Amino acid sequence: MHNLTLKATAVGSLPHKNAQDAIKLIFDEFKEIPFWPQLAGVDRREDMTSQYVQGIPGIVYDEKNCKYIYDSASDEFFEQLEEFFMDYEAIVNEKDYTNLDKYAITAPYSSAIPLFLDRLKTGDCKYAKCHIIGPFTWGTSLCDSEGVCAFYDETYREVLIKGLTLKAIWQIEQVKKANPDIATIMFMDEPVMSQYGTSAFITVKREDVVAALGEISDIIKSCGALSAVHCCGKSQWSLLVDAGVNIINFDAFSFGNSLGAYAADMERFLKKPEGGYIAWGIVPTLDKEALKNTNLEELEQKFEAAVDDLVKKSRGKIDRELVIKQSFFTPSCGAGGLSMELAQKAMALVNRLSDRLKQKYGVS
Repeated sequence: MHNLTLKATAVGSLPHKNAQDAIKLIFDEFKEIPFWPQLAGVDRREDMTSQYVQGIPGIVYDEKNCKYIYDSASDEFFEQLEEFFMDYEAIVNEKDYTNLDKYAITAPYSSAIPLFLDRLKTGDCKYAKCHIIGPFTWGTSLCDSEGVCAFYDETYREVLIKGLTLKAIWQIEQVKKANPDIATIMFMDEPVMSQYGTSAFITVKREDVVAALGEISDIIKSCGALSAVHCCGKSQWSLLVDAGVNIINFDAFSFGNSLGAYAADMERFLKKPEGGYIAWGIVPTLDKEALKNTNLEELEQKFEAAVDDLVKKSRGKIDRELVIKQSFFTPSCGAGGLSMELAQKAMALVNRLSDRLKQKYGVS
C-alpha cells in the first residue's frame, strides 16, 4: 500500500508567467509530491479545457468564437478516427508505445512539463502528481458548432475518454523515464462534478459518468499509477467511490462535512483492499478573502472537525485513526486566479499544515 499519510501537494494551476519560477516554487515547497503546473499566464492554451487537444481527432479551433469545438461529421474526422482507435488498441491493450508521443502535451500547451521532468531526474521524492481534465468536465465544456456538449454524443464521448486515457499514459511513461523510482499520482480534474445532479445536467446518466471515470481510472492503475478525482466543491461522493478511484480530492475548507452524508460509501472507500485516500482541499483558493484571513490554527481545526464529523456519521464504522492514516492535503482548487502573493501563501500553508499534523500524529 502506498504511503501518502498527511503529505501535501496542489491541484495544478499557478499564476506565474514564467515556468522556471513556478517549478522552483513547487520543488521548494512540495518535496514529497511535486506537481507540474498549468500556466495560463504563459499561454492561454495552458487552460485546462484547451491543454489536452493535441492528437485528439475532431477538435478544431473556432476562430470566430475563439474556442475549441468538436466536429464529428467531417470526412477528415472519420479518417483520423480509424488511426486513433488503432493507436489506442496498440498502446492500451498491446503495450506498444510506438505512437504514444502523438498524444504528448507539448508547447504551447504546456511550458512546465519538460522542466518538471528534468527536476524529477535528480529528485528524491517518492511521488509525482500529474493531471488531465476529467471526462465529465471536458465532455460538458467542449461543444459542437450547434452548442451540443460532447458528453451527449456517444461516439465523441468515447473519443474523449480514450484520448484522455492516452494523455494519462503518456505522462505516466514520461515520469517513469525521468525516474523509475517515482510513482505517479494521476488526477482527473472535475470542477463540473459539483454541478452533477443539478438541472443543468438532469439528462446525464449516472452510469455514464461512472463508466467514463472508471474506464480511465482502471487503465491508470494498470500502468502502476494512482488514480484521483479532484472536485472543487461537493458532489455525490458515492459516484467517485463506484468509479473505483484511489483518491477523492475536494474543497474541504467550505464543504468539509459533505463526506458525512455518504458515510457508508466512504467506509467502503477507505476499507477497500488497496486503500482509498481522502485528499482534503483544506486551504481556500476560491475565496480570496478567506485565504487572506486564514491561518494554520483555523485550517487544523477545520480538518479535525471534518474528520470527527465523518467518524460520527459513520456511527463508529469508520475508525478515526484510519481516516488520519489515509488523508493528505491540497489547496481547495487551483491557484491560477490568485495574485502571486496569495498563491505563494496557499502553497506555503498546505505544506506547513502537513508538517504540523505529521508532528502531531507521529508520522515520519
